[in-house]
Amino acid sequence: MNLFNTIKMDREYWLVDQVKVEGVLELEYRDAFKSLLVDWQENEIGYLSLLMDATHEEWLLEQGFYKVSTIVEYTRTLDGNLTEEPEITKEALVDSRMADSDFAKLYERCRSGSANKNKLFTIEQVMESLENELGPEWRASCYMFRKSGEPVGLSIPIIEQGTVDEGRLFYFGVVPEYRGKGYGAVFHRISLNLLRKIGAATYVGSTDEANQHMIRIFEQNGCRLRDRKGIYRIDR
Repeated sequence: MNLFNTIKMDREYWLVDQVKVEGVLELEYRDAFKSLLVDWQENEIGYLSLLMDATHEEWLLEQGFYKVSTIVEYTRTLDGNLTEEPEITKEALVDSRMADSDFAKLYERCRSGSANKNKLFTIEQVMESLENELGPEWRASCYMFRKSGEPVGLSIPIIEQGTVDEGRLFYFGVVPEYRGKGYGAVFHRISLNLLRKIGAATYVGSTDEANQHMIRIFEQNGCRLRDRKGIYRIDR
């Protein structure tokens, strides 16, 4: 039984996410994670970032982890198209004339000033992770939102690894000058429609508990709170 999803980036880092399975005891999770932690230590990886239920927090701190923050997860069923705004157009990077370097600059603008506390990567590492985690066709998953031809946001809708129809947004963001004007909710609705088109039946989104703006977007677009997890990290 798979109790943790793990993304491994060479010797730089491991990203580990607890998989909630009904009926699995806390002790079973801890035993499974102990084995994973030993592998991380033996492979001399730079750091390990973990998403795990806060009931394990005291035990994790005893293992040498420190707490970064808490995330909240929201979900909804994707059972029909949501209303989109005609003034906003969407374009996949694969169909665009935009260079990867310009897309990276747009990505950096969208994530600047974020309320999320778990800032792990440089923009160079982010761009590298797109191909590593999404594969050679990653540009087909990257969408830009434009208003009057100007790029004002982006979204990367994907099917969660290891699932058949769970939709996630690898990243979602709005450029600073368009924040606080309702565009985030509009872009999010478009993203949910994109997820449905690639076969997602449900959507799961997460953000830092301090990111009240993103939480309001979830709620405006019919998502409900599903879970809370702590973000923990350990460095070699």
